[in-house]
Amino acid sequence: MSGSSLRVSVLTREYPPYIYGGAGVHVDFLVRELASLVDTSVVCMGPDRPGATAHSEDDPRLADSNAALRVLSADLAMTADCASAEVVHSHTWYANMAGHWAKLLYGVPHVITAHSLEPDRPWKAEQLGGGYRVSSWAEKTAYEAADAVIAVSSATRDDILRAYPAVSPSRVHVIHNGIDTSLYFPDPGRATLDKIGVDPDRPYAAFVGRITRQKGVPHLLRAALDFHPDLQLVLLAGAADTPELKAETDAAIAELHAQRTGVFVVSEMLPPEQVREVLSHALFFCCPSVYEPLGIVNLEAMACGTAVVASNVGGIPEVVEDGRTGLLAPYEAADPAAFEAALAAAANRLVEDPALAASLGQAGLERVREHFNWRPIAERTVELYRSLL
Repeated sequence: MSGSSLRVSVLTREYPPYIYGGAGVHVDFLVRELASLVDTSVVCMGPDRPGATAHSEDDPRLADSNAALRVLSADLAMTADCASAEVVHSHTWYANMAGHWAKLLYGVPHVITAHSLEPDRPWKAEQLGGGYRVSSWAEKTAYEAADAVIAVSSATRDDILRAYPAVSPSRVHVIHNGIDTSLYFPDPGRATLDKIGVDPDRPYAAFVGRITRQKGVPHLLRAALDFHPDLQLVLLAGAADTPELKAETDAAIAELHAQRTGVFVVSEMLPPEQVREVLSHALFFCCPSVYEPLGIVNLEAMACGTAVVASNVGGIPEVVEDGRTGLLAPYEAADPAAFEAALAAAANRLVEDPALAASLGQAGLERVREHFNWRPIAERTVELYRSLL
């Protein structure tokens, strides 16, 4: 990729077309802008693909090993691809070790973007077993040695300094996530909704995301039991992280189907233009996350002119202004029932007052266009790179 003389290697697990979460979306759009500012190369994990050098996590010698070990094996190969970089920039614990080893091996600055923190995701022990201790070690080691850590929200910066007190506050910089408003915008098309079977004469709430403990899907499903009877629910939900969570989610969906009509679950990953349609026509988008450093999907919904109903955790209040661009429900882990009741109350308020939903959506659209453009985000990131040289 062409640009100025500064050579930057972006290290990531996800890169198009293989994206499953917000970190991958972030890397995709950040790299698009970085490429015109610096000489950018992408080193990722998984199958070969255009625009990146990929390294498989499927080393046959580790076929029966914990997934965390397979990730670290890919990190070793990724490190070898950073020999010509002047700055390395890693995203998520999956790639943090590659960045850390490149720093040690080649003597170059290592920048980390914090999309989440392992200490704040204890449910991953359910998914990774002992690998969670390995991932936690990898993240801690990389963060404490990094030359700079980018927090995607002020709340995330606070979380980093709490989780890793050895990290100097002077090394933690807040640069928000962004949104591409040429890809996400109010879309009049309804072909995707017609294919799903959504009734055009009834309002619906939309959810887009993976089925993980972090995303709070079980809370949403329980809250939906008390949604206004007119309200439909469209879930664009990927596969569950664990068999246990899949069973819990399937049972909650079955209970919803038994008690109300208009519940739609789409399990395959839809392309952005179809997600855009679903977001654009929703009465509101629901983000019931119990942990969320920022939440790019809220920006996507707002860019489509849609109101947001969300938990008040992490960086969400820095994106969704309560009462102006959406409605926030207070979350306390000790009282999930109260959180679910608050989600249902916010949903029903918008069903009863669609004019309010429309005004929240319009304000959200204006906020996204004014504050969350990718170009200045990339420019600030490059300024940070240069300050480390």
